[in-house]
Amino acid sequence: MKIEINLFATLARYKPADLGQNPWALICDEGATIQALFEQIGLPLQEVKLIFLNGVHAQADNVLHDGDRLGVFPPVGGG
Repeated sequence: MKIEINLFATLARYKPADLGQNPWALICDEGATIQALFEQIGLPLQEVKLIFLNGVHAQADNVLHDGDRLGVFPPVGGG
C-alpha cells in the first residue's frame, strides 16, 4: 500500500535520498503500523514527538491504510 509521509525539521534526514521532496510516497505492507513504517526507514521512535495521521493526532501502534497521510515531528524547543 502507498502512504504519503512528511518528516519535519531534523527528522527530514531519515527520508531516503531518492524519493524527492516532502511529501513523498512510501510503499509498505498492508496492515503495517506507524512504528513498522519508522523501522522501515530507520527512524528511531525516541526521536519522534508528534505524529499526525490524516490530520489527527496518532500513536505509533496505529495501523496504516492505503492512501493515508502521515506527518511526523521531532521535539522542538524555543525561547
